[in-house]
Amino acid sequence: MALHEPSFSLGVEEEYLLVDRATRDLVSEPPPELIDRFEQELGAHFSPEFLRPQVEVGTPVRASTAEVRADLEHLRRTVAGIAGGHGLGLIAASTHPFARWRDQKHTDKPRYNILQEDMQVVAQRLLICGMHVHVGIEDDELRVDILNQVSYFLPHLLALSTSSPFWEGTETGLQSYRLCVFDELPRTGLPERFESHDEYRRTVELMTAAGLIEDATKLWWDVRPSARFPTLEMRVTDVCTRLEDALCCTALFRCICRMLYRLRRDNQRWRIYTRTLVDENRWRAQRYGIDEGMVDFGRGEIVPFPQLMDELLELVREDAEHFGCVPEVEHARTIVERGTSSHMQAACYHEALEAGATAEEALRAVVDAVMEATLAGY
Repeated sequence: MALHEPSFSLGVEEEYLLVDRATRDLVSEPPPELIDRFEQELGAHFSPEFLRPQVEVGTPVRASTAEVRADLEHLRRTVAGIAGGHGLGLIAASTHPFARWRDQKHTDKPRYNILQEDMQVVAQRLLICGMHVHVGIEDDELRVDILNQVSYFLPHLLALSTSSPFWEGTETGLQSYRLCVFDELPRTGLPERFESHDEYRRTVELMTAAGLIEDATKLWWDVRPSARFPTLEMRVTDVCTRLEDALCCTALFRCICRMLYRLRRDNQRWRIYTRTLVDENRWRAQRYGIDEGMVDFGRGEIVPFPQLMDELLELVREDAEHFGCVPEVEHARTIVERGTSSHMQAACYHEALEAGATAEEALRAVVDAVMEATLAGY
């Protein structure tokens, strides 16, 4: 029986941080009327996050990258406009350059109260933001099959998205410090390999029955079958400061999923490597981003990232043409050439220091640069 092509629909969730425009620090206690206004204006497309300075937005289900672009432009502009009326700014970055997690309070909601009680200081440290991309894959077995194969490409997507080089005023030396914080939680990192959807379902049912998790939403892997929608949800990426970078990662993940579907349709598949091997590239993406290359396991050697990206873009060219998102996918070359948000932040910091700023002043300059780039171009 012929394999029915999935919809490959799109949905994107982004998490942002609210900052005081005067101090550039996080707003530990956003006014209640601010959250009310977000909910009034954006409805189901807005939600508070675990920590009070964090907010999350989500697009509707979309068929094209162009629609996602319009949605994210609207969501970023709306959140920033409402926040601006309260003297606040918006930054799309996975960590704040100097805010302290100890100064933050969690949102008083039942699910967040349970998380705080269960995870203790590990949850309190979650002063991080990410971007999640949902791709519609309606067939259960196909969704799990692509889950098993797509992990290989997650480090590449992470490298393109990095936006968290600072933590509590320290330049960490990593392009994505966010994952260091997130990986303190259980059930994070690369997903397990499952032989079938039934094996995945049995795993969730066992963990739920034992009281380990409430449901599959507590599996916080880098990519997972969504517990709410018939989608594969990519969660490894930092939130991208620049909208164009976010659209690139979104379109590229979608195209990779379709490329893997095409392989299965033609009775082929991507080779599945051990989690240990893929974890090495994941670490290289955290540490170096696009700067130092990754391991090509077929060749058994580290290959420069620009070369790997050229090869990946060639692999998904047919899919980018199919979805009409060639410019968004090809934008990966621009990211490789000019750097990610992490590069921009580090450059801003060092330029300020060289100009005579103190470390504190330089960090505030980074916040200003990220605020500007979050809304640049629209």
